[in-house]
Amino acid sequence: MAGNDLGSLLGSLLGGGQGGSGGGVLGSLLGALAGGKSGAGADGANPLGGLIDMLTKSGLVDQAQSWVGTGRNQPVSGAQITEALPDETLRKVAADAGVSPQEAADQIAQTLPQAVDKLTPNGSVPQGSLEDIIRQQQL
Repeated sequence: MAGNDLGSLLGSLLGGGQGGSGGGVLGSLLGALAGGKSGAGADGANPLGGLIDMLTKSGLVDQAQSWVGTGRNQPVSGAQITEALPDETLRKVAADAGVSPQEAADQIAQTLPQAVDKLTPNGSVPQGSLEDIIRQQQL
């Protein structure tokens, strides 16, 4: 259920059409990461920070920093997302969204830069739960 709630929040954050399915996939991803199995975030309350850490450790340092920072967002490919995420996490996200793992990775690659950029307007990952961050920023 947390993934669906996050999906709705992220869908509205990303704005309608494109955000609908992408928000659901991102919501599922962040919900899966908050579940604790993938090591994202010490307490699972803010999976965004854990996701950024995971991406930077997998070699996507420049991309992740560009999304958090205040400059232009660098793109990322579905293949890079596939390499960065644990297989079990990507399979779960894909199953939740009713798409193949490759489609899920492609949707994440399309929507993640914009979502992270909007969730980190001051150039750093805010503290607190993702739902609280979205509500505090009135997104």
